Amino acid sequence: MLDWESIFATRSSRMKASEIRELLKLLDRPDIISFAGGIPDPELFPNDAFREAYAEIFGGPSVGAALQYSISEGYRPLREWLAGQMAALGIPASVDNIFITSGSQQGLDYLGKLFLSPKDTALVTWPTYLGALQAFNAYEPSYDQLNPAGNRTPAAYAQAAAEAGGRVKFAYLSADFANPTGETVGRAGRERVLELAEELDIAIIEDAAYQSLRYDGEAIPPILALEIARKGDINSTRTIYCGSFSKTLAPGLRVGWICAAEPVIRKLVLMKQAADLHSSTINQMAIATVAERGFEEQVAKIHKAYRQRRDAMLSALEKYMPAGVTWTKPEGGMFIWVTLPKGSDGAELLAKSIQTAKVAFVPGRAFFADGSGENTLRLSFSCANDRMIDEGIRRLGDLVRGEVAQAA
Repeated sequence: MLDWESIFATRSSRMKASEIRELLKLLDRPDIISFAGGIPDPELFPNDAFREAYAEIFGGPSVGAALQYSISEGYRPLREWLAGQMAALGIPASVDNIFITSGSQQGLDYLGKLFLSPKDTALVTWPTYLGALQAFNAYEPSYDQLNPAGNRTPAAYAQAAAEAGGRVKFAYLSADFANPTGETVGRAGRERVLELAEELDIAIIEDAAYQSLRYDGEAIPPILALEIARKGDINSTRTIYCGSFSKTLAPGLRVGWICAAEPVIRKLVLMKQAADLHSSTINQMAIATVAERGFEEQVAKIHKAYRQRRDAMLSALEKYMPAGVTWTKPEGGMFIWVTLPKGSDGAELLAKSIQTAKVAFVPGRAFFADGSGENTLRLSFSCANDRMIDEGIRRLGDLVRGEVAQAA
């Protein structure tokens, strides 16, 4: 038998199965109430709009272009529409600053490949998006904790990176309704990240997958917008904005984008040419058509549904969780982050929950680069109705109460 492990690249040892992807299999079990998958509700997809868009493509003169090879940068009308959206966020950009990816996950993989040499340091929040850690892990980095509210000095970060055998290359964060916590970084925190990046001379990767999903409060300018306000021109900035249609229109079409300075975009285009040539042209065309005709209407529809579900889950947590359990109160997004009493273990709780309470969630440890966070868990409200939320949180609260009492 061939010993595959002996010939795999060393980086393959850092590739781990996604706990979330494995938990998604539970969605097919009718006896399980799942708060695990951070996925949009398919009942809210604009199905009719996409049906019409694809019919028009196949019935019109552009079908040949839709099915043909295309440019690596992406479908130009879609990039033009996105440039307009960026301008509305305070980010004046041209089509040359927009690059289409096969979902924002591909963007994170490309950026890891672009910046990270083995032993270089990536600054990430504690906790952070699991998919980002998976994307970056292949390039063998070290991780250090990014705390936008903290006062750690740039010199301390640089010294720690040097001791790890490399240098700091970028700071990665989701500033709006982050996966997994649902928390938002305030304007002052965003400004501090910018100042840290300037001192360290590093890039900032701004993951804006949930930026459109604000239900309460006032919008805060993206980090890239704040930097442009300082410097006057996107091509003078170090912030790389990663967007996605997965949470607003449809995740299965795998269309995301990056907005950044032209030197970064040019490098990403070369990567795209070597990897998959270009993202699906027909899907980009359909996304462009649907977005142009009804993006704001679609966003308003999902806001109404998700706001109600978030409120239902917050109310249920307040009603059923025992003393000593705390949780975030997000202004948008899809997630609530729960912190259990010290000594609790989210993974052990999940195993018991699946067997007894029949409720699924994601243990928090998976979101920490250092493997901490044992007493945390992530709940998603995006695909559950009010009845499921109330019953599921009641069951989970009973289970947690029993575990706390047993540990006392």
